[in-house]
Amino acid sequence: MKKSILLFTFLLTILGSCQKDDNKNPEECYSNNNAQCIVHDGVNREYVFYIPNSYDGTSSVPLMLNFHGFGGSASDYMQEADMRSLAEADTFILIYPQGSSLDGISHWNACPLGGDNKSDADDFGFVEAIINEIASQYNVDTERIYAAGYSNGGMMAYGLANYKSDLVAAVASVSGVMLECRGSTNHPMPVVHLHGTSDGVLPYNGSSDWSSAQSTLDYWINFNNTITSPTVSHDNSGEMSIEHHVYDQGDSSVSVEHYKFIGGDHVWFSATYQGQSTSELVWNFVSRYDINGLR
Repeated sequence: MKKSILLFTFLLTILGSCQKDDNKNPEECYSNNNAQCIVHDGVNREYVFYIPNSYDGTSSVPLMLNFHGFGGSASDYMQEADMRSLAEADTFILIYPQGSSLDGISHWNACPLGGDNKSDADDFGFVEAIINEIASQYNVDTERIYAAGYSNGGMMAYGLANYKSDLVAAVASVSGVMLECRGSTNHPMPVVHLHGTSDGVLPYNGSSDWSSAQSTLDYWINFNNTITSPTVSHDNSGEMSIEHHVYDQGDSSVSVEHYKFIGGDHVWFSATYQGQSTSELVWNFVSRYDINGLR
């Protein structure tokens, strides 16, 4: 894969902007509404988060991280990949981090030790700093922290699975790929991968720059020791035909699952599978697990 960044075409995001004051340089923050600013590695970083009204602090709750794509902003992405109603229904804390600037474009550095390294941004450390800050203020179930992302954000979710597996219990990628660098994942890792067969940015079958969807699946199938012949179901009732591939019976009862959107483009999908939105598919998968495997 090339080190150069391919400009993905999506400004997906969340809620926010830095809480600004009159003495702060406006260039220190993006323009996400209601975001929190922290300094990590000497850089002002921000994230948008949502605490559901159903949270009362009496018991620990899961935490869901969702990463925007290349060029995106957290606040816009929150609107596009909105999981707030799910957070209310199932009582979990929702976080949309903001990527740092690379030549004026926001990005995630999901492969800091390999040939796909995009910058010197310490995004893994940034994510850990967010988790520590939220956990110091709220009652977080640290065995139920999940990561999802779109496009470059999906790469970031896989990067956490590889390099920060002690933090995350399960990951989801929407229109993303896993980069060539590999970390030392220290527990079976449940994975759900959603991808369109007509993706023109990160091609479903791969390219000279990007790995294929199946090669990503194969890596986790092998790592988790799941079955290699999936159970496949179909939904042809909506705007798009969708296949659901399930590779289960893995170590700690984890599974690797894939939603194949026939003719789907490079998007956070609006098409539903058996009545479930993309946000629901992601949450309903990851929430079955904690860091020890199937709950």
